[in-house]
Amino acid sequence: MDTLQTTQPPPDEAKLMAFLGRVVGDFGAAMSAALAHIGDKLGLYRAMAQAGPLTSAELAQRTGTAERYVREWLINQAAGGYIEYDPAAGRYHLPPEQAVALADEASPFFVGGGFQLVTALAKAEPRITEAFRTGEGMCWGEHDPELFEGTERFFRSSYLAHLVSDWIPALDGVETKLTAGAKVADVGCGHGASTIIMARAYPHSRFFGFDNHAPSIERARRAAAEAGVADRVTFEVAQATEFPGSDYDLIAFFDCLHDMGDPTGAARRACGALAPGGTAMIVEPMAGERTEENFNPVGRVYSAASVLCCTPNAICAGGPALGTVASDQALRDVVLAGGFTRFRRATQTPFNRVFEARA
Repeated sequence: MDTLQTTQPPPDEAKLMAFLGRVVGDFGAAMSAALAHIGDKLGLYRAMAQAGPLTSAELAQRTGTAERYVREWLINQAAGGYIEYDPAAGRYHLPPEQAVALADEASPFFVGGGFQLVTALAKAEPRITEAFRTGEGMCWGEHDPELFEGTERFFRSSYLAHLVSDWIPALDGVETKLTAGAKVADVGCGHGASTIIMARAYPHSRFFGFDNHAPSIERARRAAAEAGVADRVTFEVAQATEFPGSDYDLIAFFDCLHDMGDPTGAARRACGALAPGGTAMIVEPMAGERTEENFNPVGRVYSAASVLCCTPNAICAGGPALGTVASDQALRDVVLAGGFTRFRRATQTPFNRVFEARA
């Protein structure tokens, strides 16, 4: 291999070593994501949360797994700070803080879906590498099916934590309407987590979920039945620019407008489908107005997701590819071009921006 010719000055050795240390950390994090997904999938975290301190043999016995694999899985998890080890007892345990995040799927702090999502996205690397060369896209439905479930499980935690308690109350007059009985559309609903959470919270309202991915709609229907809200929730396959119905009091887009091939068309359809005085709620990943405002851990995650999934899907659908780190102004331009006249950031979390739009 030829030596790289460069005009840069010689590297500072201390800075080089510090950078290589970060790289080693990233190697460990990347491979450990797959191991965390395995721990979630096989119930290793749940078993540790229920049992207290365990040896590798005891954990393997409880979960029906092979001790030889569990042995070094535990070492990996302890090295990453996910679990703790007592060298005197020779046992590992899952601290309560980690248990809430890794073992309790009903918790608003649950992160297991994120590892499922990450490992699924990694499988798209050959297609995305080719897309860098060709500029072509990759549609949502072409990804590994684990992505669809992982995405729902990942975002559901935020919706459980904030949707009913913070986000809807931040919208002018919407909570009152939903409590009394309103008509709601959830556009780009995926597996229906957001729709079902709202339906449980507002039993006098009717909810309609729309998504262009038929397998997700099938799963959403099953989830509504399992949650006991199927009598008030309807899921249908539909494009965001053509979803049926009118006179909606609330139309929501949860973490999806930036993925769409025609986000302006989706906004236009929403604007036309609202009842007089109706509201559109647009939930988007947190991002900065300037490029450098995304140089942080959250921006690192979301920009990676944009490259591996969101932008390719929008390109596949023939769109402008807003991307996951679209600025407030970029989103404002799309929504106003769709016919809305008012647009504001209603509230936010470290991971989300929540916008309100009115005609």
